[in-house]
Amino acid sequence: MSNEPITLTAGDAEATVLPGNGGRIGGLRVGGTELLRQGERFGCFPMVPWCGRTRDGRFRDGTTVHQLPLNSPPHAIHGTARDGAWRIARTAPDEAVITYDLVEPWPYSGRVTQQVALTPDALTLTMAVETYDSSFPAQIGWHPWFNRNLGGEDVRLDFSAAWQEERGEDHLPTGKRTDPKPGPWDDCFGMPGGVDVKLTWPGQLELTVASREEWVVIYDEQAEAVCVEPQTGPPNGLNTLPRLVTPLEPLEAETVWSWRRL
Repeated sequence: MSNEPITLTAGDAEATVLPGNGGRIGGLRVGGTELLRQGERFGCFPMVPWCGRTRDGRFRDGTTVHQLPLNSPPHAIHGTARDGAWRIARTAPDEAVITYDLVEPWPYSGRVTQQVALTPDALTLTMAVETYDSSFPAQIGWHPWFNRNLGGEDVRLDFSAAWQEERGEDHLPTGKRTDPKPGPWDDCFGMPGGVDVKLTWPGQLELTVASREEWVVIYDEQAEAVCVEPQTGPPNGLNTLPRLVTPLEPLEAETVWSWRRL
């Protein structure tokens, strides 16, 4: 196991992978400009084995109810892998593969593999959850903190969603779907054709967050950053829309961030 940062380069793009800090992407620089927020809440962390909030930290698997630590009282949020140290499986100048073994407080054994691949105009993040033992429900997602401002005008978000999950006072989806509403957001949107969100820093850079998954959480209530989080299901999805990891079928997801200069 190595806690050393991994630096990937391709053209004038540079990405930093931090296996020892939850497997997060510590930074993404294009032409020397850092796109991801630095400081306390920084980079892009993997959300696994669940995304967003799990109500009261509880989820049911068959007849068994599991209790997770309430790290965002009264809920459990964003999985456990972001708190652990990941192992380096392999590295190349433009690619890194890291792994994380699921441990307590997650009640099942399994392995998460994340591949980070950089080209001069795109970053591709791929994640898989597999089990060699019992099947279990899980989710995969990514939580990037994009800088709201790169030194010019604030970023503009552009996306077209089929629906917005109605958010209750507890910040969790109520189960009802509404037409998308204007921001600010801490909300989950449905995109059945795949996640497709464009971030434009006028006169500087245009970046598209894409994924074959149909769920994305947009969070832009902070002054310094905006978050565009593709994921395999909605918040509280361990209870409402579980995706099963089985010995024969891992759970896999991918997101591609592509950019161009303006």
